[in-house]
Amino acid sequence: MQPEFATVTSKGQLVIPAKLRRKFGIRKGTRISIREDNLKLVLQPITDRYIESLRGSLKGGPSLTAFLKKERRREFQIEERKIKEFRTRR
Repeated sequence: MQPEFATVTSKGQLVIPAKLRRKFGIRKGTRISIREDNLKLVLQPITDRYIESLRGSLKGGPSLTAFLKKERRREFQIEERKIKEFRTRR
């Protein structure tokens, strides 16, 4: 790919060439992550396509959903015990 060039304005703004905006799905309001990587600036548009590409990258750890279900079950059991104790005291 041929390099594209842009000039930074006095306000620190940078115009991303239209060809690259189309290619990467960058539209008005698209958030862009900017990070430093070995003396380079890396711009990453935060688009649906990018978010979709992250799917499954954090697999392997315990499921948060399973943890929450287990925790809710435990809380429910505690409440059930409290209700039974209250009823037996009456």
